[in-house]
Amino acid sequence: MSFNTSSRQLSKTDEAPEDVPSQEVTPLDAPAPRDTVQTSEAETPEVSAAEAKAPETEAPEAKAPEAEAPEAKAPEAPEAEAPEAEAPEAPIDPEPKAPEAKDPETETPEAEASQTETSQTETPETESPEAEAPDADAPEGEVEAPEQAAGEPDPAVSDADTPTAPRPRRWRRVWGGWREKYPVAARVLAWTTTAVALAVVVVALLMPTQADKVRLAAFVRLPVEAIFGAALLIVLPRKPRIAVAAFAGLGLGALTVVNFLDIGFNEYLGRGFNVVLDWSLFSDAQGYLQDTFGKGGALGIAALAVTLVIAVLALTTLSVIRLGNLAARHTETATRTTLVLAIAWVTCAALGVQYAAGIPIASEHTMQALQFKAEQVQRTLQDEAEFAKIAKKDNFANTPPDQLLTGLRGKDMMITFIESYGRSAIEDPVMAPGVDATLTAENKKLTDAGFAAKSGWLTSATYGGSSWLGHSTFMSGLWISNQQRYRTVTAGKRLTLPGAFKKTGAWDTVGVMPGVQKAWPEQNFYGIDKLYDSHKLGYKGPKFSWSTMPDQYALTAFERLVHSKKHDKPLMSTIILTSSHQPWAPIPELVPQDQVGDGSIYNAIEKAGKKPADIITDSTKSKQEYGKSIQYSVSSLINYLVKYGNKNTVLIFLGDHQPIARVSGNHASRDVPVSIVAKDPKVLDKIAAWNWADGLQPKQDTPVWKMNAFRDRFLTAYGSTPAP
Repeated sequence: MSFNTSSRQLSKTDEAPEDVPSQEVTPLDAPAPRDTVQTSEAETPEVSAAEAKAPETEAPEAKAPEAEAPEAKAPEAPEAEAPEAEAPEAPIDPEPKAPEAKDPETETPEAEASQTETSQTETPETESPEAEAPDADAPEGEVEAPEQAAGEPDPAVSDADTPTAPRPRRWRRVWGGWREKYPVAARVLAWTTTAVALAVVVVALLMPTQADKVRLAAFVRLPVEAIFGAALLIVLPRKPRIAVAAFAGLGLGALTVVNFLDIGFNEYLGRGFNVVLDWSLFSDAQGYLQDTFGKGGALGIAALAVTLVIAVLALTTLSVIRLGNLAARHTETATRTTLVLAIAWVTCAALGVQYAAGIPIASEHTMQALQFKAEQVQRTLQDEAEFAKIAKKDNFANTPPDQLLTGLRGKDMMITFIESYGRSAIEDPVMAPGVDATLTAENKKLTDAGFAAKSGWLTSATYGGSSWLGHSTFMSGLWISNQQRYRTVTAGKRLTLPGAFKKTGAWDTVGVMPGVQKAWPEQNFYGIDKLYDSHKLGYKGPKFSWSTMPDQYALTAFERLVHSKKHDKPLMSTIILTSSHQPWAPIPELVPQDQVGDGSIYNAIEKAGKKPADIITDSTKSKQEYGKSIQYSVSSLINYLVKYGNKNTVLIFLGDHQPIARVSGNHASRDVPVSIVAKDPKVLDKIAAWNWADGLQPKQDTPVWKMNAFRDRFLTAYGSTPAP
């Protein structure tokens, strides 16, 4: 017999089907006894809807047996045939089932531990003393539902619909337990972390770009960027707030890294970091570190620098996110604080209140730094096109060879650069006594040998380093102040001083450059026929930090390989001396000329000398050793000239730039001394109008020229006819 109507459609008065035997039905709410064997679905009798539902009062209370009963196994029932009629479904009881009673004696320790752990993980955060306040981003009108009593089932959710609670991560359980166990320590740690985050953000926003300005007064200010940032983070919802905070933190970290680069570049090169051009200088810095501290030391310093950059980026990002979340949890307090700080900033800015001389309390440091960098990028990009036009204008580009340098025909010319020979060496109170005494003594040697000298000042295009910019500025007559200009000019056909001598056809041009340790394509630009780099001078001795060989040896090798040879033409020699290159430890010593040999004699001198680490962090020691290196270089050059020079020798020597700020001092000038030495008085008579000082030491009031002005004045003074 079959039914076309389901049990849900039967009324309470409908009778049960005739083929279903009458049977007393156990209420659905009552739990089954533990020792009752469950029957299969096929053996379950069909019941009517009226009989299926029993009153709640009739549900017997389940009791756990006193003794542990053996687990009953259901007998395997034979496979039952499906009934011809579909059994009507019993109505689902809307009331939840009562929790099944559990036998305390039958529960295993593992089950008890599981229940304990689950109860701990389900403990609401409000029970913890460090529980966070509700999310400030929750919309108005949403009220948190009251907590359900322990053990009481939720009448709105059935057992089948109840999701399993996710297991908290281990670190959250450990941290939560630690906070409950040590609430005072947890609170102190939270406050300390917040204070550190605030300090990181303030320091990053107010970080100066020069080492001499890093002092406490620079950080006791109100950064307007922090006020605007706080106001923005307060009003943003949670996800946008975290995204904006992370982006702002990364940007602040990047700006902090650039600020540190500015400090380093100002310290070593006398200018800030150019975000467009200066990335190529890191390879040169790596080479300098390797020459100074060895390969292992250079790699260690590079790894430390990369680690610090990553740490700064992570620290600023996490700090901004933490402060943003804190402001969101305490919206009212954060809003009042931000408003008060904004009013204070506007007041201080309007009244010009200063914490110290030149340091206003109302700060716009970060905005000004970003504006300066943006303008620097714009200027750099514009400068490339403008400089290319300037480089094409040359007053002597079309001068015929027979009208170039007519006043120096037959002279052996030497243009010599002394590394880092700057004005500070002559005027600084620590270095000047020794250097001035050396210049006086060497000038007397020249006079005794029949030579005379005139000296002046030139303002270099670089400072503290990048010597090639000074060399190219002096030789080309163009202001080469950055790497982009250097690449532009060396890629062209600008007439240089060595190139002018070569163009006449009256001189052979050679270069002695112990600092060149790899291919040097600029040789063609400078017009040098024969180049002697560090690999072609035959040196077998040790390096002296960055310097590949002592100046005395380089000059001796020049004499042996070039000057002493018989030539059909006079020489135009370009020599770059490197012993006065930083870090000025160890420094070579003068040895008897007949003992120079292949340089092996310098092994003992190098081992006995100071190490870079002995002086690199001490400004006074660095100044003293720098002064000694200048004395050594000048003495080596003058000794060579006195010994090997003749009536036709003309020497021009100068510094390429000032030493770094740690030696020359903050805000030092970029001036370097320049001298012209000759036996023939006619050579110096041609520059009498320059008003240079007699001797090797220019006076304080001696005229100062920009270094790029020297080429045209020199060519004009010695008989060259301009022909643009």
